[in-house]
Amino acid sequence: MGPRSTLFPVKHVIALDVGGTGMKAALIGADGELLHRARRPTGRDRGPEAVVAGILDFAAELRAHGIDRHGEAAVAAGVAVPGIVDEARGVAVHAVNLGWRDVPLRALLTERLGGIPVALGHDVRTGGLAEGRIGAGRGADRFLFVPLGTGIAGAIGIDGRVEAGAHGFAGEIGHIVVRPGGAPCPCGQRGCLERYASAAAVSEAWAAACGDPGADAADCAKAVESGDARARQVWQEAVDALADGLVTALTLLDPRALIIGGGLAEAGETLFTPLREAVRRRVTFQKLPTLVPATLGDTAGCLGAGLLARDLIDGTTGPTGPTDPTDPTDPTDPSEVTT
Repeated sequence: MGPRSTLFPVKHVIALDVGGTGMKAALIGADGELLHRARRPTGRDRGPEAVVAGILDFAAELRAHGIDRHGEAAVAAGVAVPGIVDEARGVAVHAVNLGWRDVPLRALLTERLGGIPVALGHDVRTGGLAEGRIGAGRGADRFLFVPLGTGIAGAIGIDGRVEAGAHGFAGEIGHIVVRPGGAPCPCGQRGCLERYASAAAVSEAWAAACGDPGADAADCAKAVESGDARARQVWQEAVDALADGLVTALTLLDPRALIIGGGLAEAGETLFTPLREAVRRRVTFQKLPTLVPATLGDTAGCLGAGLLARDLIDGTTGPTGPTDPTDPTDPTDPSEVTT
């Protein structure tokens, strides 16, 4: 990183992406330059309080690193977390995999980081923000980002921001019902898209079809490429379900670009060639958007968190609504934390 320079301090922001098992972080300069990157385990096995403490400690270490190496403290911070997030109030409402309930994470981080502005974002929407502004959707005024992982979520991009919705649920395309009366979903419905087209769903279907309980979606993709008829059937069923969900979404949202990411997208054209064709067959009056793979990979969340932070100091509206940490209507208080 080079020696510390107090003659030429570097303005930068802290970016932190908190996952179920690991945290990715960066210090990002005003021009988008990555000044420093770091990773560490989330430590969820130690309980929700320990996870919060770990996030605060990690952020404080990043702040200290910035002072030591770049001559001044970070001017803002952005944090992406999983689960249900109230971005306007800066509260992590609920995250099953971290055991959180109503954690006022923005207020806690603001206090720990010396009062700098802090933005809190949902992990998928934050990753979508990065893909839309600086990744695969760059230049598109309206886009839909859909990562296909253990589940399926989505981020709706409009004019450089990502829509959260009135209650924080905007973009949950994985719970569009594509097979009425079909497989039960943990959300309480039957036939949800993520029960048919997520990486987890394809893994489950292929393991049953090939008789190998350890087989996964990547194995299915390889079998498709080798011409296995059973794999092709499993894969096509997933592609058809995904196309049904995407066409429903594009009918409602009319995006200019559909950006597909997550583990299933790593299959490349094994996924994208039949998916483009399946979507094309389903559209009638709708305008067909470009359908492209995500380009930022697992850095999207961290880069998006940096964009959230940069928006705060640039005076722009946050990607999912106002994110002013000094909002007098914000009822949370750092002294009232509960996890």
